[in-house]
Amino acid sequence: MATEDELRQTRLNKAERLRELGVLPYPNTWRTNPELEEQRRHLVLLAADEEACAKLPLEDELTDDAPHVPLFGRVIAKRGPFLVIRTPHGDAQSLVRPDSLSERDAAVLKLLDLADHVLVEGPAIRTKTGALAVSARRYEHLGKALLPPPAKWHGLKDVEKRYRERYVDLFANPAVAEVFRARTLIVQSLRRFLDAFGFLEVETPLLHSIRGGATAKPFDTHHNALDLDLILRIAPELHLKRLLVGGFDRVYEIGRTFRNEGISTKHNPEFTILEFYMAYATHEDLMDLVVDMIRAVDADVRVRFAGLTGDRTFDLQADWKRVRMREAIADRLQQAGQGEVPETPWTQALSRDAIYDEEAFATACNAIAPKLDPAAQKQLSHCETHGERVFAVFELLVEPDLTAMYRTPNGAQSAPVFITEFPWEVSPLARRNDDDPSYVDRFELFIDGRELSNAFSELNDSDDQAERFESQLRNRERGDDEAMDFDADYIRALSHGMPPAAGFGLGVDRLVMLLCNQPSIRDVLLFPLLRPEAE
Repeated sequence: MATEDELRQTRLNKAERLRELGVLPYPNTWRTNPELEEQRRHLVLLAADEEACAKLPLEDELTDDAPHVPLFGRVIAKRGPFLVIRTPHGDAQSLVRPDSLSERDAAVLKLLDLADHVLVEGPAIRTKTGALAVSARRYEHLGKALLPPPAKWHGLKDVEKRYRERYVDLFANPAVAEVFRARTLIVQSLRRFLDAFGFLEVETPLLHSIRGGATAKPFDTHHNALDLDLILRIAPELHLKRLLVGGFDRVYEIGRTFRNEGISTKHNPEFTILEFYMAYATHEDLMDLVVDMIRAVDADVRVRFAGLTGDRTFDLQADWKRVRMREAIADRLQQAGQGEVPETPWTQALSRDAIYDEEAFATACNAIAPKLDPAAQKQLSHCETHGERVFAVFELLVEPDLTAMYRTPNGAQSAPVFITEFPWEVSPLARRNDDDPSYVDRFELFIDGRELSNAFSELNDSDDQAERFESQLRNRERGDDEAMDFDADYIRALSHGMPPAAGFGLGVDRLVMLLCNQPSIRDVLLFPLLRPEAE
């Protein structure tokens, strides 16, 4: 088998022979335009329509005045005189007979390799098998590929190689390209929905001088001219809420965010977030809005990309559950007792009454800790308050089984669930609940077991916010490297008066995963972060 270097040299030799024929291997003489692009798109759609293809003439039925159509793109297969050409709209084929071409075009055709870019032009015909083909009267070389495509065009199979060489993955695997076209549609649909509700799209800085807006470890950088240490933003939240103070009552941003965290099927160090803020609204108003927004986006996806949606394990048309965090823990214990979800050390030692008794809850956590895995033990060891323990137990006990716990009435699919009433200790920017200040007016949305979004009624009491920032600094002192900084300017902004408001953050990548049935965040990022390739 020839090596990559040998294959490359063979193609380089062909490139040199093209030059000898007066043809540039990498020309820029063919230019498309809207009319040509529409002709190409129509041709590809026609190729997929058996009934329409049946009306085309056979090759020997062509008349001299038959209209010519252009087909241009990458050659992905050669089958005798037929070339299969891949376009952004799909594949179509051309029947290229040297005796139907000029002498020069026929000579250029002999130097064709798979993956080259070409133009063929001629009348559309019906082949003997009933398929469409462009009967070439003109052949033009548009670009040379020096490396061959994946063997036999079965696509890239090695997952690591697919992510690392996405440029090959996209043209070798059309289904992959469909996911990223769907991603673009999803972002457009989110914008369209928010624009229709009077939200103003804005842009806020990516470079921050302090960390804020979320609890996460940042990426550090440095501005040379100002001799200033900076971080890549971990959230746009605090800048967007400054705009509420400034009088923009409805704002949103869709943009890149960076968190110096581990990599998993749900996490990438850089990701796309949607955040919007709405004055004179509560987190309960946002729950209604979010249901409508995600259903509207999903409707667009199902119309344009039905092949990606498949048989879903969740139902977005079902009633979306709204469950308080402590009630979710109680539901988990009850369902374990009924055999609906697995028993764990928690379900065996924690009672429903203990959830609402701070001392009993702490005693149960201390008794259970030695029975847990090291990661869970570490998480519990960092809890110093009842609220922190409640949140930890929710993450450890409940979150993994949300899909099993909340189902559609017939039990066939999981139902979306809003988890509400978070402890204030783990919600440094959310407004306290008026009836129970130990908890805040906040929700997280889970669909099919995936955490998609976080939202809350915003804290606009500058003194309370200052105390929360101080609490974050104390957390930093005790070893929490994800705690926020004290943002004095943000406190000053709140002191000028921020209207009552609610804010929402959505992981766009996770939404794409959900709606397009993709198992990993790397499958919805064009260029996910990878370790450097070994030499």
